[in-house]
Amino acid sequence: MESRRGPLKSAVPSNIVSPVRRCSRTACGRPAVATLTYVYADSTAVLGPLATYAEPHCYDLCAEHSERLTAPRGWEVVRLLDGSAPARPSGDDLEALANAVREAARPQERAAGAGGAGRAADPMEVARRGHLRVLRSPDN
Repeated sequence: MESRRGPLKSAVPSNIVSPVRRCSRTACGRPAVATLTYVYADSTAVLGPLATYAEPHCYDLCAEHSERLTAPRGWEVVRLLDGSAPARPSGDDLEALANAVREAARPQERAAGAGGAGRAADPMEVARRGHLRVLRSPDN
């Protein structure tokens, strides 16, 4: 005897399966934003943007768990940035910005100290990157 119901009508609706991938950590139901993979040969944990599809040997993590991720002793954690996340400035970036501000203030001080000599005391511009300038020292 053949059933009149097709496979879709006989399927049991479920709230367990969700189209949104969830964090792999136990008891965490937050949406996943990153994928963790281990490279055992290199003792490295690689944390990157959420993979296109779920892999059997990868772990999806939410924002909180991906930020707090630590690796076993002797292992290295490599964090791959995705282009959509805003990059946090590093110490080198902040130091470069402070140096650029100091350098921008110097020509004004020299011009005032030279008694109006103005452009002759300014160092020559060697290169430009965006709004920052690379200047040659007037001593050279």
